[in-house]
This record gives sequence, C-alpha cells and structure tokens, in this order.
Amino acid sequence: MGILGKLFGRKKSYQTVQSGSNGWNPMFVNEPYSGAWQKGDELTLKDNASFYAVFSCVSLISKDIGKLPILLKKEQQGVKVLAQTPPDLQRIWAKPNNYQNWQQFQENWTTSLLLRGNTYVFKQRDVFGKIMRLVVLNPDLVTPLVDDNGNVFYQLSNDNLSQTSSSIVPASEIIHDRINCFYHPLVGLTPIMACAAASAQGLSILENAKNFFKNSSRPGGILIAPGPIDKDKAQDIQNRWNQKYSGAGFGTTAVVGDKMQYTPIGISASDSQLIEQLGMSASIVATAFNVPPFKIGIKDIPGGKVSDHNEIYYSDCLQSYIEARENLLDDGLGLISLGVEAFLDIDVLIRMDSGSKIAYFKDGIGSAIFTPNEARQKLGYLPVAGGDSPLIQQQNYSLEALAKRDAKDDPFANTSATTNQPSAEKTLRTLYKGVFKADSQYKKGDLVTNKGSLWHCEKDCSGEFDHQNFKLCAKEWS
Repeated sequence: MGILGKLFGRKKSYQTVQSGSNGWNPMFVNEPYSGAWQKGDELTLKDNASFYAVFSCVSLISKDIGKLPILLKKEQQGVKVLAQTPPDLQRIWAKPNNYQNWQQFQENWTTSLLLRGNTYVFKQRDVFGKIMRLVVLNPDLVTPLVDDNGNVFYQLSNDNLSQTSSSIVPASEIIHDRINCFYHPLVGLTPIMACAAASAQGLSILENAKNFFKNSSRPGGILIAPGPIDKDKAQDIQNRWNQKYSGAGFGTTAVVGDKMQYTPIGISASDSQLIEQLGMSASIVATAFNVPPFKIGIKDIPGGKVSDHNEIYYSDCLQSYIEARENLLDDGLGLISLGVEAFLDIDVLIRMDSGSKIAYFKDGIGSAIFTPNEARQKLGYLPVAGGDSPLIQQQNYSLEALAKRDAKDDPFANTSATTNQPSAEKTLRTLYKGVFKADSQYKKGDLVTNKGSLWHCEKDCSGEFDHQNFKLCAKEWS
C-alpha cells in the first residue's frame, strides 16, 4: 500500500475462490464430450441425481446421519459423560430453526454436502449476540471470499426462507463443511464428479430400455424393395408405414406390396447385456460414494454377520462425515469454551438384535465394566436399588494380591490351621479364671472349674455357685 493508501485507507478487496471459469461451477457437473454444453447435452446436477444409484446413495447416507441424536458430553474423571445443555444453547438445541427439527436439519446438511460438496450453515443471532437459529443455506447463493490479508468471508444473497440478505459476513458466522477439496481448501467437490459418466450411462440405458419395451421389445427396421424406387415414392411409403404401423398402430398386421421385405435392425436387450451394464454403472456410483453395493440393493448381502457389514459401512462411509460434523459443531458453536462437546450417538445406527444385546450387557456386567443400572438404562428399563455399583465375584483376586502370594516359599501351603491355633489357645487362657471361688466376680464368657468339671459363665455373677449362672462344658476337668 502506498503512502496515500496508508493515510486515507482504501476499500477492502476480495478474491472469489469459487468460479465457473475454473471448472468448479456446481450447476454443470461434467461434459460427456467436448462441446456438449453448446448442444444442450451437458450432465447437470439434476440429471445425475435422478439416476437411481446416486439417489439411493445420497438418500441412504443423509437419512442414516439424520437419525443420529446429537449428545452433549463433558469430561469427568477422564471419562466423557452426558452433560446438561448450557443456557446459551437451549433455544437452538430444542429446535435449530422455525421450519426444521434436528433430524431434518441434519439430513439437509448431509444432502447439500453430498450433492454440492459444500454445506453452509448460517448462525443467526439475536440483538444480544446469542445464536437463535441455524439454517442451511442454498449453496448457489453463497460464495467464499478471501481478502488481502487471507481472512475468509462469505458473500450471501437474498433468500426468503433463511431470511438472509445480500451481504458479506465473516467466517465466524458460517459453519462451512466441505469434502474432496482437491483444487482449493474452501471449495468441496461432490462425489458425483467421479461418477458423472457412469450415471449418464445408466440413465441412457434406462431410457433406451424404456423405448425398447415401449415398442413391445422389438427393434426398428427397414423396408427393402427388390429394385430401385424414386425419392417421392420412398417418402410416400415411409409416411404411410409410420402412420399405420407406429405408435398406437404398432403391432397391427402390415400388408406390403411391390415385393418389399421388412428387415428389423437394432440390438436386442440380451445382445447389449443391458442388466450387466446397468449394474456396472450403479457399482461405479456406489464406489464414488464409498457405499457398499448391497446397501443400495445392486448386489446380494455377502456372507457373514450383518453387524460386521454395517461396521464396514460405518467406518468406510459414514465415520468421516460424523467426525467432521462433531468437530464443526464444537468449533462453530463454541462448545469447548462452555465445557461440553458434541457427539452423534452411533448406538442408534448400529443396533444389535435382542439376543446379542443381552449377551453384550451380561458380559459387561460380569466383567464389572457396566453397572446393572447402566445396562438397564440402555435396554429401556428403570433403575433398581443397589444397581449403581459394578459387580464382581469374590473369588477374583487382584494381581497385587496374587503377586504377594507367589512371593512366599510355598505359595499353596495351608496356613489357616497354624495361624488360628495360637489365637484360639491365647483366647482360652485369657478366659479361664481357675477354680471357682464364691468371693470372686465373674463375667459372661469366663471359664472356671468346679468339682473337677469345666463350667462356662452365662452372665455376670458372684457368690455361691449356681447352675443358672454357669453351664457345664466338660466333666472331670483337670
């Protein structure tokens, strides 16, 4: 900046990072051949999304993530436990905006991410600066900008639904989720970029199949004359043939004169391997979205446990979206500063059958990992008294105790008899008070001898010997 610029300042300039001239325009995904756009034959987002494999992948992923509740947790003794919603977030945590619940909001978030590569969530604030609404913006109405100092801004356009007006807002007001940032850190690319040709091929196959079966599964053909005919006669024959035997007249009996012969042309469905080609197109789409083919019905479920296949689907496809959303919510809503973190509850996604679930909690309780009440809560039962403490069988010893035992010369020697005997002998000597004397004071539990027998004192007493106060233990004691 020159001297005058430093003295008087200058208007801030922005660089647009998303541009159709750079090939990132989301409205036109791909050209199947050079010049297709000029001929109106480009592959638009609408075209590709209408292919059943693309539709199934986007619908499956968005619905699976949409059904995951968002939990707030805090750290307690090194463990993440459920936390109360901070007062500043209670309004949006009950409902993100006036037209969506959290499930719809998350599905909208995921759909925008998959179809456009970018999701823009605008944080609308009240007069006190607190967040009152979260809205997913239309990607067509948002453009990322970068100023001269590298700061990120977003250009918003008018949108009645989200109540946004034409303005430039700083990055702190936008939660920007993006995937496949191959060309620019602020510009994500939809997986459709990788499977546009496959989806176009699939749509062509379906369109051809529709026309094929609309023609009663018969291809077109030609009329062959035995000799030359002039142009006018050929045109007349063609017009009459199309008028009588195409459309509603297809399948009627044709009467052909002048020794003309009808010869069908075209490729049958079996010759073109329609089903195999269509399956290949769908498999390519599933690969681009990292969705196992059996999840969208294009292949049979492979052998093994269904839970294992769902784990693969989670780790290969969903986990990155879930982890990114948790981090974006933590950062975008300032949850860390409030002492909490956001977690999507994947227990809803990976549900076990009742038998496996009972066995899982049974093993956990037996290993003192879960308390009975924790397991009951997961199964939908109320807590019971005494169920808040982990349980363990008493014959289990700590490693420290076993190490002390093994350190002895004979770890397996029975020491109970030798240790108890001196204690018992000492106790008898303490309780024995000698020969009974009438002038002595005796207490309950004392042992005395009287006339050669051993007697036990039943209660505190003194004076003459009384059988009510003493009970015979052994006769002829010496």
